[in-house]
Amino acid sequence: MTESPSDSLSKGERTRQIILETAYALFIEQGFHGTSMRQIARRAGIALGGIYNHFSSKEQIFDAVLLENHPYRQVLQILQAAPGNSAEEFAHNAAKTIVAELGKRPDFLKLAFIEFSEFRGVHAPLLFRTIVPQVLPLLQRFKGAEGQLRDLPPHIILLSFLGIFFAYFLTESVHYPELAAFDAPGNLDRFLEIYLHGILKSEQP
Repeated sequence: MTESPSDSLSKGERTRQIILETAYALFIEQGFHGTSMRQIARRAGIALGGIYNHFSSKEQIFDAVLLENHPYRQVLQILQAAPGNSAEEFAHNAAKTIVAELGKRPDFLKLAFIEFSEFRGVHAPLLFRTIVPQVLPLLQRFKGAEGQLRDLPPHIILLSFLGIFFAYFLTESVHYPELAAFDAPGNLDRFLEIYLHGILKSEQP
């Protein structure tokens, strides 16, 4: 019989995991301020005092939920695994995978919106400290594309890539179906073309 990851956890670790999973679901449904510690305890089937054995406050629970479920974590995993022998191949493969993955998990964006709207990005330093070590291998990958890229800092290239395709997905999600043609076949390829080569025609000799 194969042992599942939860089987190897101690009772305390399983309780902590249940609290985080329950809190995540409630935060997505109701937002941070709309969720109480009592609601988390009731839905998790844990005494209210039992939660305080693991977390000192609701915000500490949110910190843990954010680190485990923030969309940037999933996106970085996708970027690390994206194939491509050139910068252009890598960009095409990574962008398509990112947009497809975000489309499967609208809860990712809800969590990010909670952070922006209810906390005004106060957890950005926490995310930065956690994510930067995972970004370093990607920066090395961009450095390896010398000769293909303009002379720009690798972290600027990476941040612009992440930002522009999150913006693509957000525009598609928020304005659809008002902009039903936005998701027409080939639009992502055109968006990639703009990212890689700009919108201006090259100067003719």
